[in-house]
Amino acid sequence: MLQPLVSVLMTCYNREKYIGEAIESVLNSTYKNFELIIVDDGSKDATVSIAKSYAMKDERISVYVNDENLGDYPNRNRAASYAKGKYLKYVDSDDLLYKHSIQVYVDFMETYPNVGYAVISAHNSTLQPFPHILKPTESIRTHFFKRGFLDCAPTGVIYRTDVFRELGSFSGARMIGDIEMGLKIALQYDVMILPPGLVFWREHGAQEFFIGIKNNMYPPLMKSVLLALLSDVDEKILTQKELQKIIKTQTHTSVIGKAKRIIKSIVRK
Repeated sequence: MLQPLVSVLMTCYNREKYIGEAIESVLNSTYKNFELIIVDDGSKDATVSIAKSYAMKDERISVYVNDENLGDYPNRNRAASYAKGKYLKYVDSDDLLYKHSIQVYVDFMETYPNVGYAVISAHNSTLQPFPHILKPTESIRTHFFKRGFLDCAPTGVIYRTDVFRELGSFSGARMIGDIEMGLKIALQYDVMILPPGLVFWREHGAQEFFIGIKNNMYPPLMKSVLLALLSDVDEKILTQKELQKIIKTQTHTSVIGKAKRIIKSIVRK
């Protein structure tokens, strides 16, 4: 097998209902030079057997099963540790990639080598065509004062493997590993915003997001991340007054209340 340019990373835990579709979405990609690394975190259902059935038919797939449950972001790090590719492309085992997705990610990343990672936009842009390249720290102000994008879940982003490893991979903090890594990269590297519509995010009540909102876990976690990463930022970029405003906004009860209402609508589906 050729050296893969892209390592597609799929972590899973009790996802027998969805993982087959997720794997097939990767295998149906128009872009072919990838490896698919699946790391199971101790599933109690048929997740592993389903994954292995695909691995038997395609040499690009490797399946690993952890000896003990690591949790979400530590398991994402475990998957990344096996990667051989220049890029890391996560796809959660309950999400899907569209056929053109990997090709688009790769084309943009290869065109802009200074970018540390790329994020898909949640909205179309009518002011300028994609991609949007943001210089280090410019991303911080854009995210908090214009339009949020650094909290994009891992299925929606692609990382340069060397940057991901240089910054120490995910810290292991539960729930907020996506924005934590996004902030780390944005403080040191160019960040690229890509067109929307490259992936399908499935919503259901068994997701970490649901658990975090239901148990009010996000406010203290978010506050700790913001303080740890932004407290020492040059005041020409972000003043202490602005930082306190960001912390208040990101952990405000009205924000959490809105998220809870969204979750209730998901569960009713």
